[in-house]
Amino acid sequence: MAGGLVALLDDVAVLAKAAAASIDDIGAAAGKASIKAAGVVVDDTAVTPRYVHGFSPDRELPIIRRIAIGSIRNKLLIILPVAMLLSQFLPQALPYLLIAGGLFLCFEGAEKVYEALFGGHHADEDVPAAARGPEFEKTMVSGAIRTDLILSAEIMVISLSSVESEPFVTRLLVLIVVALLITVLVYGVVALIVKMDDVGLALAQRTSAFSQRIGRGLVAAMPKVMTVLTVVGIAAMLWVGGHILIVNVGEAGFHWPADRLHDLEHWFGELVHGGFGGVLSWTAGTVSSAIVGLVLGAIVVLIVHLIPKRTKNSAAH
Repeated sequence: MAGGLVALLDDVAVLAKAAAASIDDIGAAAGKASIKAAGVVVDDTAVTPRYVHGFSPDRELPIIRRIAIGSIRNKLLIILPVAMLLSQFLPQALPYLLIAGGLFLCFEGAEKVYEALFGGHHADEDVPAAARGPEFEKTMVSGAIRTDLILSAEIMVISLSSVESEPFVTRLLVLIVVALLITVLVYGVVALIVKMDDVGLALAQRTSAFSQRIGRGLVAAMPKVMTVLTVVGIAAMLWVGGHILIVNVGEAGFHWPADRLHDLEHWFGELVHGGFGGVLSWTAGTVSSAIVGLVLGAIVVLIVHLIPKRTKNSAAH
């Protein structure tokens, strides 16, 4: 009896060790996958604050919370099942889905550039976001969740590619961990960014002269920071969209764009020895991807907006 109990406890200990090792493996794989997707995470963090810009302070966190919940749904209920099924049964289809997503990001970024340069201003844009009512807020949240869907798909597929040799269950658990970890990270940082002016106001009301100075500086700086983040967010859409297209067109079999991008990055990287060569290489690749994104996005904008408008005007005459 005692021997049987000891044997049972030994079996439990072995199972516990195996479970702990499995959890460690999943954690390590999730960390590796998250690091590999870090570039897209930065872009996601830069893109999101523009959807909150202009709303009253009491609506900022609820809007971010709604977008974060939408992001979790995107990752766990849409992207995760599709990615797992395709990776298991039709892995060759993944690049084509990412090409479609990249084109959408390029279109969104180019459309913002078009509106800024060529009279895309609408009369209601003079009305602050806070005064436009719940329908406008709903529209902005929907737009943010749509954009998040593309960025999240890229994050999840990049993460999946780093664990594609693992068993199905391990891949599934790693992607769930990555989805939760990255959503908390991105929207936690976004919440800190958009509430920084409130932190500044609180500091400005303290008795310490140093705190007041810091607080006033934060309040004065935040409108400029939000403007910069809006520009960075648009640039990030073009960069990430262009890069997704270049890489996944190569994955689909047409390697010339990805090869030329690699050659360009290598050429710039060899110009200067040391760490600065890496910076030059990354900058060249980023700018090239953004230009590709802008050109292709502009073509989609032309098709979606200008051609139907000209057809309508021609019909009216």
